[in-house]
Amino acid sequence: MSGLVDEAATLLPALVRLRREIHSDPELGLELPRTQARILDALAPLELEITLGSALGSVAAVLRGGGQGPTVLLRGDMDALPMRERTGLDYAADADVMHACGHDLHVAGLVGAAQLLHAHRHELAGDVLFMFQPGEEVGDGAAMMIEEGLLLLSGSVPVAAYGIHVVPGEYGIFSTRPGPIMAGSLELGVTVLGRGGHASAPHLTVDPVPVVAELVTAMQAFVTRRFDVFDPVVLTVTQLRAGGAARNIVADTATLGASIRVLSAAAQQKVQSELPRLVSEIAAAHGCTAEVELSLLCPATVNDEATTAGVFEVLRDTFGEERVWLTPNPVMGSEDFSYVLEQVPGTYMFLRASPPDADLSSIAPNHSPDVVFDDAVLADQAAALAQLAMARLRPAE
Repeated sequence: MSGLVDEAATLLPALVRLRREIHSDPELGLELPRTQARILDALAPLELEITLGSALGSVAAVLRGGGQGPTVLLRGDMDALPMRERTGLDYAADADVMHACGHDLHVAGLVGAAQLLHAHRHELAGDVLFMFQPGEEVGDGAAMMIEEGLLLLSGSVPVAAYGIHVVPGEYGIFSTRPGPIMAGSLELGVTVLGRGGHASAPHLTVDPVPVVAELVTAMQAFVTRRFDVFDPVVLTVTQLRAGGAARNIVADTATLGASIRVLSAAAQQKVQSELPRLVSEIAAAHGCTAEVELSLLCPATVNDEATTAGVFEVLRDTFGEERVWLTPNPVMGSEDFSYVLEQVPGTYMFLRASPPDADLSSIAPNHSPDVVFDDAVLADQAAALAQLAMARLRPAE
C-alpha cells in the first residue's frame, strides 16, 4: 500500500503552498469566502460534482468511481480561531485571527486526498464525498451541512466516514480508538433572581449570591454522584457574576456559566433532564427563582468499532505498526464531526504533527497562539485519507 504514499509525496509542495496561503489568511465561523475560493481553485482541475452551502460557506464534492458501489465520506474543517498568532513564522497571520487548531492542514490534506483519489477513480467501486466544513469551532457547521442535504449528495448515505485532526506530538504518529474518542459539549447559563437591597440588612433581601455559591458545589456533587465513574461527566464553572461597582448593595440577580463534557448519549440525556431541575430546586429552597439555559454544542464523537478495526489495519499496512497507536482514553475536547458519526459508521483519528526537532516537553497545545505544525505531514495525511477510501471501495474479486 506504499504507492499512494509515494504519489502523495509528489503533491507535497503544492499542498504546503495551499496550507500556508490559508494559514496566512485565516477566517472565522461559518462564512469563509477566501478559504472557500482557494478550495474551489484547487479542486477545479478535477472531475467533481461541487455543491456549495446555502447558509454557510461550505464546499462538498462528489467523486464518481469507475464502478457502482457505496459512498465514503472524507472530512476536513476550515475555520480559524479569534486570537493573534505568536509563532514568528514567515507565513504567520497578521491579524487577530489564527489557525491555531490545524484546520489549514485539514483543508490542504483533504485537497490532497481528492487529487490522489481522482487519479485512481477508475479503481473505485463507489463514490467519495469530500466534506469541507466551516464553523467547527462554533459547533454549528457539521449539523448545518447535514441539514442542507450533505449525506445524500452522492445519491446514497455514506457507509463510512473518516476524519483526521492534527495535534502536537511525535511527528507522523496516527492514533485513534474504538468507541468514544472525543467528548460531547454542553453549555450551562443560570440567572438566579432574588430581591436586592442594602448589604447591612440582608434579612430584608432575597440574596441570590448564596444560591450561585451553593450551585457550584452542588453541581460538583451532581457529576460525581449521579454518573458512573466509567462514563464520566466533567462540569467546570467558568463564570460567576453578581452586583456592580458598589459593595454595599445586594443585587437582584446573580449569574453562573459552566462548560460540561460527556462521553455518551446516556450521560448527555441525564444532564439535560436532571441538571435544570437541580438548579431550579436549589434556587427555590432559598426563596429565589432560576432561569436555566442548557444548550448542546455537539454530542460525543463515537467511533464505530468495526470501521475503526479496519482503520488500524489499513494505516498499519500503509505506514507501519510503529506509527499507528491506540489512543488509551477519550479526549475531553469536543468535535462536531460527531453529528456525522451519529448517522454514518466511521472513525475520527489524530495525527501528531510537531516539527521532528521540537522539544516535546514544552510544545504548545492546540488553541495556543504559539502552536506550530510541520506541514510536511500533509503528504501522509492525504495518503491516509485516500487509502482508507480506496480500501473501503475496493472492487469485489
